[in-house]
Order: sequence, then structure tokens, then C-alpha cells
Amino acid sequence: MQKPLHSVYLQVAVLTVTFLALFNQTLLGLVSDWSTDDNYSHGFLIPFIAAYMIWQKKERLSACIPKPSRRGILIMVLGIGLHVAGNIGAELFTMRFSMLIMLAGLILYLFGTQIFREIAVPLAYLVFMIPIPSIIWNKLAFPLQLFAAKLTAEVIWLTGIPILREGNILHLANTSLEVVDACSGLRSLTSLLALSGAFAYISPLKTVSKWLLFFSAIPIAVFVNILRLTATAFMAHWIGEKAAQGFLHDMSGMLVFVVAFVALFLLSSVLTTIEKRVSGRPVSA
Repeated sequence: MQKPLHSVYLQVAVLTVTFLALFNQTLLGLVSDWSTDDNYSHGFLIPFIAAYMIWQKKERLSACIPKPSRRGILIMVLGIGLHVAGNIGAELFTMRFSMLIMLAGLILYLFGTQIFREIAVPLAYLVFMIPIPSIIWNKLAFPLQLFAAKLTAEVIWLTGIPILREGNILHLANTSLEVVDACSGLRSLTSLLALSGAFAYISPLKTVSKWLLFFSAIPIAVFVNILRLTATAFMAHWIGEKAAQGFLHDMSGMLVFVVAFVALFLLSSVLTTIEKRVSGRPVSA
């Protein structure tokens, strides 16, 4: 027998208030990080993109019959346990990740397995709004700094411009450029993975092609970062040191992101064309 509608609304209201009471400080800390950490400024967009992903499935969701599942309680208990453990250990990622576990448990408890499966990917997508632990970020960033500096030095050398690399520092004839943390490419990579994830999800491609499109963000992020560093070195060599630090440098960051987006779009078009040819469907001109 189905529960009266007012009882369902009451449960949703009580659980929502409980969720906000439990995680309000975690949410505020997350918003603060998005506001102050350039590496995660895209975090503001993630909840809206996840909401759009769910909205796209509105017809399938409207056909689902809510069947509350008690397994959601177990997942909520797991989420609370993680939150407590994160609090005790002062580990921000665990505390924030526990919020997603709790949210998954709430949806499973209130609406059941069928609806949970339909929105599982948008729920998982929310992980892109959580900054990864600093210890992992630093472990990844420095090797990427060295890798980007090495490739950039090789590209510059091939153009005939004298250059000497010492670790993550590039010495040109008139100046020296340091490939700092912000130039490691990790920021571009996290943003592009979030972008390619959404792009792949809403595209009409088959599952294999969606994964290809998603993971293509990694080589594209590396490529556009080398492109940006090379352009910066060219500007420093031909225009002067200030050109590599001012407005042109900031603009190059935005331009390479546009290049990355275009690359993702082109790859999506190529994959769509391949799928149509393989399946025998007509390919639009």
C-alpha cells in the first residue's frame, strides 16, 4: 500500500532539514573553497550541470514509480559514519564525500532503486565539485610541472630559440620563466574532466565512445597546457618579459580553454560520424 502524499512530503522535509543541519558547515566550506581557490572555481557550475543532467531524464523519471528502499538507511548510516570519521581526522575530502554518500542514501530511501539508477551518474558527477586532498594535488602537480617544462623547452628549441631548462625553470636569452603550480596543467585537467564528463553524458554516443570522449580530456589538457606555455615563452622572447606576466598571459589561459572545448566538440563529431558509418546510418554533410 502506498503512503499518503502528505506523509511522503513530511519525510522529504524532515530528511532535507536533517541533511542541511548535518552538512551546513561542510557546504559553507565548499563554497568558500570555490570562491577562493582558482583550481576549483568551476565547482559553482557542477550542481547546476548535475541538475541539468537529471532534467534531461525527466520523461524516463516520470515513468518511474517511487518505491522507497530501506537499503537507503544503510547507505545514510555509512555517510554519517564517514562524516564523523572525517571530522575526527579533520580530513575535508572525506567529510565532503560523505555528503554525496548521504545524498545517495536519501534518494534510495525516498524514491527506490529504479529512480536511483536513473540519476546515479548525475549524483556521481557531483564529485567534481570537491577539491582533491592537497597531498594528492601536490604529488601530481610537481611531476606535471616538470613534464610541461620539458616538453615546452623541446618545442621552443625546435623553433630555433635558444633555451635552457633547469627543473621547472626555463631560461631564455632575455628572461627566465618558472612553470609554477598554476601552470602544471592540473587545473585545466580537473576543469576539462568535469566538462568532458558532462559533454559525454548528454551526447547521443554509445557507451564506449562516451568513455573515449571523457578520457580524451587528459591528452587535450596536456596539449593545451604545452600550447599555453609555448605561447608564453614566445611572447617573452619576442615582446618582452612583461608580456609573459600581464594581460596577454591571462588571456592565453582563457583562449586555450576555448581551444580545448573546440577539440572536445570536434572529437565528439568524429565519434558520431564513425558510429553512423559503422551502423550504416546516413552521415549528415
